[in-house]
Amino acid sequence: MLMALIKKEILALLRDVHGLAALLLMPVLFIVIMSLALKDVYNPPSQVLSYAVDSKDAGTLAPSLLEHWAVDHGAAKALPADWNQALLSGELKYVIVLDAGTSDRLMPALSADISETRAPPIHLVVEPTMDKALLSSLQAQMTGLVSAVQLRTLGVVVKAMSGGGTPSSAALTAEERGPWTPLVEVKRTGSLQIKPTSVQQNVPAWLVFGMFFVMSAVSGLWLVERDNGVMARLRSFGVPDHAILLSKILPYLGVNALQAALMLAVGVWLMPLLGADALQLGGIHWPALLLVLASISAAAVGLAILVACLVRTQAQAGAVVPIVNVLMAAIGGIMVPKFVMPSFMQQLAELSPMNWGLEGLLTVLLRDGDASAVLPYASRLLWFAGLTFVFALMLLRSSRLKNA
Repeated sequence: MLMALIKKEILALLRDVHGLAALLLMPVLFIVIMSLALKDVYNPPSQVLSYAVDSKDAGTLAPSLLEHWAVDHGAAKALPADWNQALLSGELKYVIVLDAGTSDRLMPALSADISETRAPPIHLVVEPTMDKALLSSLQAQMTGLVSAVQLRTLGVVVKAMSGGGTPSSAALTAEERGPWTPLVEVKRTGSLQIKPTSVQQNVPAWLVFGMFFVMSAVSGLWLVERDNGVMARLRSFGVPDHAILLSKILPYLGVNALQAALMLAVGVWLMPLLGADALQLGGIHWPALLLVLASISAAAVGLAILVACLVRTQAQAGAVVPIVNVLMAAIGGIMVPKFVMPSFMQQLAELSPMNWGLEGLLTVLLRDGDASAVLPYASRLLWFAGLTFVFALMLLRSSRLKNA
């Protein structure tokens, strides 16, 4: 009996070609659009920003500083006569202004006044619309470069003085002005060493959203069958309520599996063709990934069945389903990443089943998590799925008693 009901459900799904296509293609479009739109958020293009230099310094250290800046940020453009207007028009993104005496102030041993040493001899003048995060990044890079130049210069000063010279006679040789090893090396923990690109963040997010979007298909088909008397006929044949629910659940678990496979494939193969980074799946724990995906699917289909039992008309379904989906996505870190939320919103996000699924996927794809690491998220999702199934069964039996 159950197999016949499942076959009926699959045939109904296949007849609704447009609905099935929406379930598969809608999250794919979100992945493509959002990954391309947010590409530069995770890979700030500071090295391609157009800039110029206004230097009033006649020393030797300032040119060394600018040479090292150009290594990562490209060559400076010619300084316009009215560079303030060039910033306002967007022709230049920023201008590095070096005051007179910058080289002397970069060499602490030549300055007797500590307050003078700490006065800012270097200014970054930026165009009005520059993002605050990008501005902070440029400032931090310049500060780090200044510190590196000062450290290198201090070694030269000490060497000159130990040889009987004076601080003023110290000068960087061509070799000393050349590339040097960074003072700080940044490494990501874990064996995967995966960089959190926009694709690596958006594929899991919209995969979760797409899997929960089956609510629209389940509720729509459920109402059609109820209005056409299919439910009543099944009950008249003695089909138990749990069999009716299972016949709905199992086919949509298969739809979720197709969605997951398609979206992972888009991340791995399609996104690089569009100029974005590829989704990195090498070295991940596949059993953990499958456990999370199965748990997300169970929670999504369970919620879909519960909503289908609650709504009474197509108008209600058309209003309730999008609201539930969007609210869970907005709260759960799908539309806005959780790490940029304030603390109270981060706590609120932990109440959303979409957030449980997203955190589970990120644990596997970015944090090198195994099955034990994702078990807390998977268990929450499975408990949620079980509760929604029980409530849906209670509602179905209650409606049977009312119609008896």
